[in-house]
Amino acid sequence: MKFVFKIMMVCTSLLFTLTVMATPVDTYEFKSAENQQRALSLAHQLRCPQCQNQNLVDSNSPVAQDLRLEVYQMVDSGKSEAEIIDFMTSRYGDFVLYNPKLDSKTYILWLGPFGLLILGLFIGFIFVRKQRIQATESTTLSTEQQAELDAILNPNKTTK
Repeated sequence: MKFVFKIMMVCTSLLFTLTVMATPVDTYEFKSAENQQRALSLAHQLRCPQCQNQNLVDSNSPVAQDLRLEVYQMVDSGKSEAEIIDFMTSRYGDFVLYNPKLDSKTYILWLGPFGLLILGLFIGFIFVRKQRIQATESTTLSTEQQAELDAILNPNKTTK
């Protein structure tokens, strides 16, 4: 009985999970399924100008809903992705792009992580090298230190 109850609970939670994943796109009727895929792909690539770090599909703000509808209508009217992205960037700037273009203003954005990685590897290399040098220096004992160590480790040998 408990097993059946657990299965029913899992099925119910899966049903609720599927309803939560529904997108607002389902309410808009596209001319074709291909247009729907293109529009969804574009809406995922464009950032909501009002929300922080949410794309047009994930955002519930009125601005995102209007932009989503505009993107869907432009896709259904036959505009290309480049035309739609140009329209959105001319209206809202490069902020609406999740993957901004590589130009002089975005070099630090695209190349900065690689620079930080190289800097981190260089600092790590110096740190490891310094640790190895200190480890070899500390293991080298002078003859007096070695004799003292032998005396401590083998007290019977020195007393005889």
